Amino acid sequence: MKVSEYHKQGLKNFVEEKPQGYEVFGEAKEGVHKIVCFVNEENGKIVDAKFNSSKRCKKLMAIADLVCEKLKGQSRESIKIDDEKILQFFKEEKEKDKMINRLNILKKALGV
Repeated sequence: MKVSEYHKQGLKNFVEEKPQGYEVFGEAKEGVHKIVCFVNEENGKIVDAKFNSSKRCKKLMAIADLVCEKLKGQSRESIKIDDEKILQFFKEEKEKDKMINRLNILKKALGV
């Protein structure tokens, strides 16, 4: 899928500010790109994850939105993000190096 197509479907996990009942999971900044991740946990599991980022990078926003979906059900201590699956999901994107960079910024925010 292309990032532009993903955005047309709508971002499910983007928020303007920290939602009530959520805590900051982590944040990262690289150049003009900034991201903050928020989680809502119950019984040691992430029930929901949201993010806020600089709106100028659609690639970062799309990757963060998809990864937030993948965080649900995981425990904070053992988060697993399959880089290949994320990059494969956006395999139609031409700038692979930028996609890898944006994924790495997000992983830095999540501490993985």
